[in-house]
Formats: sequence, structure tokens, C-alpha cells
Amino acid sequence: MLAKAVPSILKGQDRTNGCFGKGIWIPTDQNVIYPLAAAWALNDSRNPCYHDPSLLEAIMRGGDVLAATQDKEGRWVFRKKDNSTWGNHFNPWVYSRWARAFSLIQSAMPPERRARWQSALELGYSGIVKREMSRVHNIPAHHAMGLYVAGKTLNHPEWCATAGAFLARVAEAQDRIGFWSEHLGPVVNYNTVYVDALGTYYGLSQDRKVFDALERAARFHSRFTYPDGSCIETIDERNPYLRRITLPGAGFTFCAEGRDLLRLQWNRLRGRPPTEHADTLASLLLYGEEGSVASSPSLDRDSVFVTDDGKASVVRKGPWCGVLSAYTCPVSSSRWIQDRQNLISLFHESTGLILGGGNTKLQPLWSTFTVGDTSLLKHHPGDENPKFSQPAGLLHVPSKATLASDGQRLGLEYGSAECSVVLDVSKPDRARLTFAARAYAPTAPVEAHVTFLPAPGTGWRAASGKAGRLGSEPLKLTAAQAGTWFEHNGWRVVLPGKSSITWPVLPHNPYRKDGRAGPEEGRIVLTVPFTGTVTVQEVVVSIPK
Repeated sequence: MLAKAVPSILKGQDRTNGCFGKGIWIPTDQNVIYPLAAAWALNDSRNPCYHDPSLLEAIMRGGDVLAATQDKEGRWVFRKKDNSTWGNHFNPWVYSRWARAFSLIQSAMPPERRARWQSALELGYSGIVKREMSRVHNIPAHHAMGLYVAGKTLNHPEWCATAGAFLARVAEAQDRIGFWSEHLGPVVNYNTVYVDALGTYYGLSQDRKVFDALERAARFHSRFTYPDGSCIETIDERNPYLRRITLPGAGFTFCAEGRDLLRLQWNRLRGRPPTEHADTLASLLLYGEEGSVASSPSLDRDSVFVTDDGKASVVRKGPWCGVLSAYTCPVSSSRWIQDRQNLISLFHESTGLILGGGNTKLQPLWSTFTVGDTSLLKHHPGDENPKFSQPAGLLHVPSKATLASDGQRLGLEYGSAECSVVLDVSKPDRARLTFAARAYAPTAPVEAHVTFLPAPGTGWRAASGKAGRLGSEPLKLTAAQAGTWFEHNGWRVVLPGKSSITWPVLPHNPYRKDGRAGPEEGRIVLTVPFTGTVTVQEVVVSIPK
């Protein structure tokens, strides 16, 4: 599969200047030199790319671009495809792939070219050692892995020692449940970055100090993966839901449970273009291990898994998979740490993820509950430095959360308001969410919000006969206008009285400087109000036949 990916990757290179990619060039476009170098270096009877001179030349041209575009300290401009710039930095993803490519092809390079690459990598990693290794975080962890490769390749044993000591700290910083945190509670998508760094390092060094962390991480990810192979986002403090299947890297190949997750994901990805996973394929071939698999009992279609800290549950029943999160923390001033506000998700095997979708900032309508005026917190178009603090007059993240021992009831406190949500997936054709709110300050409005995942461009309809397609045009329907139910993308929700449907409810995108988001990133939000007399509301989601 890696060899099959090579021709498509090479088509993306401008042979006049060595640049890969489309549109505005950015340094990460050159990351493909790593899987190309692996294809060139792997001696296998099924590999037509082995020591192909034209492939070697393409790889060298790709690295030459990186050497030519470094600044005097070895950094590149951090530019994104929308042409926004975020300053100069030592890009860890670029450096590690450049170093690994060099380790694979250096012996075949002409002396002058080899010396140019060596000098450029020496410059970059000298700066990385001085500036980038101060704290345990996903970026320094990846830098440390690259530093170990560079140390072995460029004959710097002191770099190898520094990298090994740092990665031992990374392993020690892991929560015993198997995740890393960058504020409070798990990261999920970025967890795989830590596993990639430790896994590559372990594959090269066999340093047992990091093995237990890899085993715990494999166990964590096997439990927090939906039945379709996408990552469970409900407990993630960094990223919302991404509708994609991730192929586990080499770090998952060193224990039986990790290999089982790899096997499951591999089967789900069969038929996909190999270029999508060329980078991971290279790492699996270069650093991975084969061995037995051991399936996780928590992946059974009838199981309830509760984390050892009692903060999260994954409830699997027939075609349903529900997740509850009791991880809470105050609102962070960092754009990268999302508000822990959206605490429940629901998945069905026939539709994929129906509701939930994770967290954001400056968007209280993504919160499971709000107490107060939701108009007080919002994103202002063009604002590159917003204040993310929770405003007076609104509570949109809980101050306390408690998960019942059965993993199916979440108790929440928002100031003086006591709220709860109960998940019932005992019926194969419908799921029931029971929201309850008891407020001690009746003048502050209390609402529950159910965030449904959209399928832009597809149809919706309501019991009243109203219908349309989900596009960029806003949609606002009260329960009276919609009738008893609203239907979209294979699911139907029964609308409680006085509730309303709103589309698109947009997040704040931290990866864009001005935070803008498009409709495809939004949610269809069901808002369910509470009053002094209405303290319990049921939301029933079914799969129409």
C-alpha cells in the first residue's frame, strides 16, 4: 500500500522547485518526503520503489526546499493555507519527518547535498534543544522524538540522552487512565500525538520506561472509539468531533489490545486511497511490531464502561453508543482549551454520531445546560483576541459534575441551579434523554441544549409538513411550527413543548486567527426551556424505518 501511494504523492510535486502541495505553499507540504523515503529505503520483493533513483531525487528536492526556506535560526514562518501567519517557529511535524527522511537516504546522497541537509538539521535541532523542551506538551514531545532521530543520525549522543529523559517525563505525566491532559481532563485527538512520539521512540530505542504509557494509551483509545472507528469527542478538551477514521500508528503495535484496535481500524479503512495514510504506513513498517491481539470487553455491544476516576462513561447497547462526561473546569483564557460545556453524545450504528459533537468557546448554545442570558457570550466576527471569560449573568459550564455508578446519570451544578441528564438506550429503536433542572434563582432562565450533528446539503422535515435542505440559510422553528417532531439524516427527535430548533449554531474555530466558522462546522440545536413549573423535559431520539 505504501508503494501504491508513491505515484500519487509525486504528482503533487512541482519539479521546477521541489515544492509539494496545492495553493499557498507551507512547510508541512514537504512532510511527504518521509513516507517517500520509507518507500525508497524498504527492501522488499513487493516494493518497486526500493532504491529508485528518480524517487531519491524527488525526496532530495523536497528537503532542499526546507533548507532554503529556514531563517537564520532554523525556523519557518508558521503559515496556514488561508495565508494567515502565526510567527516563526520550529515546526515539530516538519523537523521530525525531515530528520527521519535523512536517516533513511543519507548514505545515497551526493556529499554536497548531504552536507547541506546535515547543516540545516543541526541548525534546527540546536535551536530546539535550547528553546523547545521546557514543558510536557504534545509539541515538545514530538520535538523530543525528532531530536532522538537527529541525535542518532547526526552523531549527537547528548541529544539522544536529552530526548530519552524528556520522553520519560512525558510518559510519567500521563494519567493512569491512559490520557494526557493539557489543562484539566483528557485530550483525545492530541493523545495520538503523544502516542506517535513515544511509539516512534520506543520502536527505535526499546526504552522500557515508556512502554507502560503506550499500553495504557492503547487501552484508553480502544474504549473511547465509536463503533465506526471515529474518536469519541465528548471528553476532549481540545477538539470537537471529527468524522474520520484514524489509523493507529506504531505506538499501538507493542501490546495486544493496541494491535486489536489497529486491526479493527485497518478493516474499516479497506478500500481508501493509500495516500491518506502513507505517513502512518511508513511508521508501521519502520517501527511497528507484529503480535497477537486481545479484544477489549468494553467494545461489546452490551456493556457499560466507567473510567477509574468516575468521570466518564461509555454505554453500548445494541446499535446505540452513548457517552457522558463529568470532567469540569473553569473557562480557560486560552483559545486552544475549549469550554467543558457539552457533556453528552449519542451514536447509532445506522447514522453515526447523532448528537453531542464536543466543545467550543464563545457559544453557550453548545452547552448541555445554561443558566442566565445566552446572548451575553458570543463570537464577534474579525476579533482575533477575544475575551473568553464567562460573563456575569450567564453560567454555561458546570461548577461540579457527578456521574452515577451505573454510568447513565449525570448530576450537574451551575451556581445554585441543580441539573441532571439521564441516558436510556435500552430500546433498539429509540433513545431517551431526560433533562431536569431545579433553579434556586428563578429569575435566571434555565435551558437545556441538544446539539445535533448536521449533514449539510441534505433534507430535513417536520411533522407539520415543513421541509427543506440544510444549507447556509438560517433555520428557526418553534415546536409549535414544527409539530411533534423534527427529522434529518436518518434520525428523528420528538420536540418537547416550548422547545425550538436553530441552525446553524456556529463554534469559535481556534485554528483560524479570527475564529470564524462555516455552516459545516455548526450544529442544529434543540433548545429546551425550564420554568418554575416545568422542571423535567424528555427528548426522545428514534431511527425511523
